[in-house]
Amino acid sequence: MQYNQTLDIMYLSKTHAISKRRIKLIKIAGNTVQAYCFTRHAKRTFIIDNILAAYPAIQRVSVVNA
Repeated sequence: MQYNQTLDIMYLSKTHAISKRRIKLIKIAGNTVQAYCFTRHAKRTFIIDNILAAYPAIQRVSVVNA
């Protein structure tokens, strides 16, 4: 993972709810990840052990027919 990289993650919350989040990686420190969460529109801290899956976000490209 690279800083400022946009990722899609599957995350397990404190209440054991699984959610899909799109985040922009800010910092990895100890067992946490600080990132901007596009779902919550805010900077959030995620516990690394609760990230079930992480993969680069695929950007949608619009194509205009000429």
